[in-house]
Amino acid sequence: MAGSSYGNIFSVTTWGESHGKAVGVTVDGCPAGLEIDEAYIQSFLDRRKPGQSRFTTQRSESDTVRILSGVFEGRTTGCPISMMVENTSQISKDYSDIADKYRPGHADYTFDKKYGFRDYRGGGRSSGRETIGRVAAGAVARKVLEQLGVNIYAYVTQIGDISIVRENFDKAEILKNSLCMPDKDAAERASLYLEELIKEKDSSGALVECVAEHVPAGIGEPVFDKLDARLAYAVMSIGAVKGVEIGDGFGVVTSRGSQNNDEFTEGFRKKTNHSGGVLGGISDGSDIVLRAAFKPTPSIYRKQRTINDKGEELDIEIKGRHDPIIAPRAVVVVESMVAVTILDMILEGTHSRLDNILKLV
Repeated sequence: MAGSSYGNIFSVTTWGESHGKAVGVTVDGCPAGLEIDEAYIQSFLDRRKPGQSRFTTQRSESDTVRILSGVFEGRTTGCPISMMVENTSQISKDYSDIADKYRPGHADYTFDKKYGFRDYRGGGRSSGRETIGRVAAGAVARKVLEQLGVNIYAYVTQIGDISIVRENFDKAEILKNSLCMPDKDAAERASLYLEELIKEKDSSGALVECVAEHVPAGIGEPVFDKLDARLAYAVMSIGAVKGVEIGDGFGVVTSRGSQNNDEFTEGFRKKTNHSGGVLGGISDGSDIVLRAAFKPTPSIYRKQRTINDKGEELDIEIKGRHDPIIAPRAVVVVESMVAVTILDMILEGTHSRLDNILKLV
């Protein structure tokens, strides 16, 4: 199966299925000598694991990571880093009733048409559990970026029609509430909204915003491998993401050049950041800001209309354990894909100037 790898120098390959024995990732291109251990990686996986609140799937998994290779005595060796998380709470019988049915909003039909078969147990390779590998790889990338002073964090800004108030923004609040919203009042209102959706056997979409601080200017390429293009590609590859915008994004449609242009001031700083930290596909030294739109969880418990593999219409009622909203657990996944992309492009950029190469001599 193609398409399971991402990155050119810092490359990431995820593997495994939702109801298989395990899921994991192989990371290649990580510099040798980086101090890292399982506890550090686990701290990020704990942010995406299920069962942490009423608004996440109650599948009970510890998602405990094991480093299988590439680390010796607490430091990376420069060889491929392989990491694994065992699946310990599969209930495959929950999916036996839909073995021949295509769930609305899922990849069942398209996967079947492409490969001629599908793993109906939780979506197999299309499951959200695939993102475990992304988060583990992202933890390694973040550890490298820490050495460069780059800081990445994300949060939920909107659930349904409930948005945060920017004046109430509190970064510390992100990790305090189960919805990862930096506005306590908005989080409380969104919680009530989700409680109603649970009663109605429905789900909600959401918007996640990610900020990368202290990314040096000059990262990225001017044509196909633009930094913003690669970021959009990386984040759009996350299941359930249906839209990505950088900086002002679609807001530029109603803007004017005199409003949208970021004027420079002394010290190579900008007065504003409508560009989201990227100009001409290359980082400009200001914060990189992007947003990702997550669709509502397609697995809902109310009766829906669909077809089976013979093309016959029928009703379907989905069983199992599913999140009424995807975004809170996906916040760390967005951070991880942004981290992997930025690190990969920083490493690519080391050979773009002769003086960088001469430093190695």
